[in-house]
Amino acid sequence: MMATSSESGKNWFGTSMEDIYCGHGPWAFEIPPVTASRDHAVLYELPITLDSPPKPYCSVQDHYWDDDYVWMPYSPKNLFPVENENGEKTPKESWKIIQESLLQPIHSSRELEVVISSYNTGLPKFLALHHFFENILEEDEIRQFFEILLPRIIELALGLPDILPGNIPLLKQGCSKSISLSQLQIASLLANAFLCTFPWREDSVFSYPGIDFARLFAAHSRPEYQQAVAEKLKCVCHYFRRVTTKKPVGVVTFERKHFSKSQLPRWDRLKNKLSNTRIHVSSIGAIEDEGCGLLQVDFANKNVGGGVLDFGCVQEEIRFIVYPELIVSRLFTEQLGPTEALVVTGAERFSNYTGYGDSFMWSENCSDTTPHDSSGRRRTSIVAIDAIYFTKPAEQYSTSNVFREINKAYAGFHSRFESLLPPVATGNWGCGAFRGDPNLKSLIQLMACSAAKRDMVYFTFGDSQLCNSIHEIYIFLATNQVTISQLWRYLCQFANAKVKSEHLFSYIQQAHFDSKHQLCIKDFFCFNKKKSEKRSPSTSTHSTNNDVDVVD
Repeated sequence: MMATSSESGKNWFGTSMEDIYCGHGPWAFEIPPVTASRDHAVLYELPITLDSPPKPYCSVQDHYWDDDYVWMPYSPKNLFPVENENGEKTPKESWKIIQESLLQPIHSSRELEVVISSYNTGLPKFLALHHFFENILEEDEIRQFFEILLPRIIELALGLPDILPGNIPLLKQGCSKSISLSQLQIASLLANAFLCTFPWREDSVFSYPGIDFARLFAAHSRPEYQQAVAEKLKCVCHYFRRVTTKKPVGVVTFERKHFSKSQLPRWDRLKNKLSNTRIHVSSIGAIEDEGCGLLQVDFANKNVGGGVLDFGCVQEEIRFIVYPELIVSRLFTEQLGPTEALVVTGAERFSNYTGYGDSFMWSENCSDTTPHDSSGRRRTSIVAIDAIYFTKPAEQYSTSNVFREINKAYAGFHSRFESLLPPVATGNWGCGAFRGDPNLKSLIQLMACSAAKRDMVYFTFGDSQLCNSIHEIYIFLATNQVTISQLWRYLCQFANAKVKSEHLFSYIQQAHFDSKHQLCIKDFFCFNKKKSEKRSPSTSTHSTNNDVDVVD
């Protein structure tokens, strides 16, 4: 079923979602199973049953302490200087100090800050955390946290050596590698992040986002975001309440994708017709709600998660805070390069929310009904791709910047598997705060989807005019059998043309007419005038080839 722009009252256009799903519903697309290999670290025993949490897998007993693996807080090599009776400092295993500190009674956020500071020095003041407990929560909620929930979080954190005895490899730049963890292992890692137990690594402080919650606990300097930060803390507490009440039994896979120059398409040579890619464009709905079963785009920061553990509260940060298992990717995913993406399969949603930015609010528990695949992962696949931030928006139309963005989108959308691939669920990627043009980004993503042989579902987040415009330019491209290479050429021409950005779509249409030696629209309006001016009383009444350009 195809909706057209002439249909009044429609909030979507293009191919219906039923047809996007090929008539089989959202869960019919194949997801490659988890298979342990040299490039895929599986840190639990296979196969799993979903009756109970998978048993941990450990191939070696030594805890690696090098540049290729996560430094675990319980490693014997994680040492902390302790002052003795003589005032001398001697190294002591940090894990023993952590255990001693966390097992003492803690009755308030200020006592919690003192305890954490005993094994992790140099942290900022936990002003946001104190505001949360002293001004936001009710007395009964505070009591339940310190008497019930916090002891459970501590137990979950201190159980890490048994829950995850294996070594977690780092997903470094320039490599395509994967990690699969059980949800319980992720919960234990996040419990340690909440308690700030991970050792500080000077070599990775700028290249890895970091997982400690200390920055979120301290995010109190911007009054307009204080409420949103408190709401994020509600999401965090709700997550831990869920996973400490009933142990999760599924698994999650984190895949870093890297493409070398030779692996990327030659966009000026691709003859794929854009009409082969079906699109559904909607002015209502959200990627995470209406994109079930699809490859859902996270409008990412190059440091995945962006400001989720800070003031950030837009598309990516909200996605990470209501799907907290995504946060663990910050522990081992190095900053994304220009031709790299991160795909996360299996994350569970724990919270519902309202609002956006400073109006964000936790609303209620979310019972995620997404079914599991054959490997025990929820059938939710999220791809993180980071767009360029443009200080001067006009620069985004340059060939080099379009080239970078289309390669980034392709890195996220491409699959090495050739079975029926789920379409891409996306929207105004890199727009808003990053100052991208939705018209340009919709075309870039359409081209990347076409090259990757996926259909596209595009959400304009309430912008009905953009919804119409995207559909109309797609109809033009499809009707005229425009190929990827042709559209690439038109975008390159636009970069050099002195045309206002809002005329991008009309410029492409005119460029295509020109390439076919067709009349432009204005020529049709002055057609009769041209003919009358060229005739003389002595000429025949029949037009000649000199009257008008020949149309191919």
